[in-house]
Amino acid sequence: MSERKTVLITGSSRGIGKATARKFAEGNFNVIINCRNSSDKLKEFENELKKYNDNILSFTCDVSKYEDVRKMIEEVNLYFGGIDILINNAGIAYVGLFNEMKCNLWNDIIDINLKGVYNCTHLVLPYMINKKNGSVINISSVWGDRGASCEVIYSSTKGAVNSFTKALAKELGPCNIKVNAVACGVIDTEMNSFLSEEERNILIDEIPFTRFGRAEEVAELVYFLASDNSSYLSGQVIALDGAWI
Repeated sequence: MSERKTVLITGSSRGIGKATARKFAEGNFNVIINCRNSSDKLKEFENELKKYNDNILSFTCDVSKYEDVRKMIEEVNLYFGGIDILINNAGIAYVGLFNEMKCNLWNDIIDINLKGVYNCTHLVLPYMINKKNGSVINISSVWGDRGASCEVIYSSTKGAVNSFTKALAKELGPCNIKVNAVACGVIDTEMNSFLSEEERNILIDEIPFTRFGRAEEVAELVYFLASDNSSYLSGQVIALDGAWI
């Protein structure tokens, strides 16, 4: 990418989002990092990223709240002029039986995993459409296609994100805006820290590559999807799962 572009990565205080933010900071992008609650951790990460370049901003913002996202995007636009690349990474999961879930819990998952994608995408698109260039990358899951027992709502939200990705890519193609998703398998992040050693080993035995994926591997794929090297690649949900599913 020849010109300095601006990228917003939601949910970037840890895991995949954090690795992705570091990759773009190393690539000399203007990088906006975001999380919902961990302000101190996010500020610490902002300072860490500034060793790569000074064009780093951090925002504590709940992406499920449209007005909060609007204020964040307005501030970013004032500072950098607009967002060229949006990475919708913020997400939460819950493992448990659907019939035992409370509705406030599934609403929270839907609000972050799905409404967060809608809110952020809707608010960054005017700049991309005006420029006739841009890239939206949604971090999804293999469960969005196959579904997972005891992760019914999580699977449902990721399935919706996959459909959103494919439909929006068709809508925005004439504006030269790419929309893709990365459907992750088991990635070694805090989201999977609840697994016992025995459960981890059982999963590893099921994965042909005999290991969990790394957040940095997701970041590498996202970086490629955002680059001009993937200029004709859009509307795709790309599984990154070590041939697991």
